[in-house]
Amino acid sequence: MSYENKTVLITGGTGSFGNAMVNHLRSRGCREIRIFSRDESKQDAMRRRLTTDGNVRFFIGDVRDRASVDRVMHGVDLVFHAAALKQVPSCEFFPLEAVATNILGSANVVQSAIAQEARSVVLLGTDKAVLPVNAMGMTKALMEKVGQAAARELALNSSDTTVSVVRYGNVMYSRGSVIPLFVEQIQAGEPLSITEPTMTRFLLPLAQAVDLVEFAFNHASNGDVFVRKAPASTISDLAQAVQNLFRKPVGVRHLGIRHGEKLYETLASSQELRHSEDCGDYLRLRMDDRDLNYAAYFEEGDREEVLIEDYNSHNTQRLTVPEIEEMLFTLPEIRADLRIVGA
Repeated sequence: MSYENKTVLITGGTGSFGNAMVNHLRSRGCREIRIFSRDESKQDAMRRRLTTDGNVRFFIGDVRDRASVDRVMHGVDLVFHAAALKQVPSCEFFPLEAVATNILGSANVVQSAIAQEARSVVLLGTDKAVLPVNAMGMTKALMEKVGQAAARELALNSSDTTVSVVRYGNVMYSRGSVIPLFVEQIQAGEPLSITEPTMTRFLLPLAQAVDLVEFAFNHASNGDVFVRKAPASTISDLAQAVQNLFRKPVGVRHLGIRHGEKLYETLASSQELRHSEDCGDYLRLRMDDRDLNYAAYFEEGDREEVLIEDYNSHNTQRLTVPEIEEMLFTLPEIRADLRIVGA
């Protein structure tokens, strides 16, 4: 799918993903790139950074307000839905806020896009939506279900709009993630705060998250979920790699597992993998597109069940400390921080 002469909307567009996606789109010939968020301070900072880009427009609004979503959606071809409440502890303490943004707000975006005949909507998901144990993961899982319910209707109505989902793990150096916190603590000479040393997390550079979304735009059928395969590391090894890069052995202090956290994250369940397609760097998880008349799909006899494991951060490729250092050094933010401290 070409971006040439297309109007692209990014909800939550002032976040880490939004900034990276705008940088990616600026040379793609878009007619207009719309940034939609409720944070006027971040919009002002982004606007000043992009003073020479006349095709980037900024809209104040909230995905919780359908009327403001409809205003920004008018004439849009492609939608990246990144607006969300993403912090696990805050969603645990304020779960109804997570419901309002992650579920109801996402429904507003999907329904508005369909009503105004956008060509494609990609919803940005998370590994925490698989086998969820916290409010953030539960609401993002329901965001996926909202998107797929709309996709079923679209398939029945032969609509030109495609709704799909992408799902990925921790984006390295994104706002609110642990790596910038580690860097701040190292620069202050403080020990690094880690929860449980053996906890594992997928690691994904932001550029690969952008590639995943673009892959979904180019290849999605209605209701598809795309997963970016990724390596993982323990929190302890990640903390050691950051200290090694900055040549400052400040040590660590243990906080214990926080509200709603898991020892490891899962990108695809065994049930989903039974209906998946391997696309090289990506997995396509097909939507169950049956209707409620299950009898029509029943087949006599038992089929042999193939044992498939969940795809999680404990059984994916485990990075060594030197491999983590190598991946960290590819991040522009890390290289900039290293120049500042002269490491």
